[in-house]
Amino acid sequence: MAKRGGFPGGMPGNMSNLMKQAQRMQRQMEEGQKELETKEFSAKAGGGAVEVVVTGKKEIVRVTLSEEAVDPDDIETLQDMIMAAANEALRQAEEANNEMMGKMAGGFGGLGGGLPF
Repeated sequence: MAKRGGFPGGMPGNMSNLMKQAQRMQRQMEEGQKELETKEFSAKAGGGAVEVVVTGKKEIVRVTLSEEAVDPDDIETLQDMIMAAANEALRQAEEANNEMMGKMAGGFGGLGGGLPF
């Protein structure tokens, strides 16, 4: 009679394959995350008067303002354009991250979809 709770002689083949698949997926996620962190995402607002560039790490690396965007009598509009462009660039970075994670999760067939239990 085999002991309860264990596998005589080690892991069964499908469990071993599952572990290998999980390790492969982890490596792919790490590589994908590194690649994403080096990508840049840009967005413009105010008809191109303001451009904000962010990295996949969600850090702002550049803000470009055209001369017509700078009106000392209307600082609020400039602030709104910067905020809109920054939020859009960050949304693009987040969307790219979610897309990458979705592709990685597909290796397991969704939540529990490919698991043997």
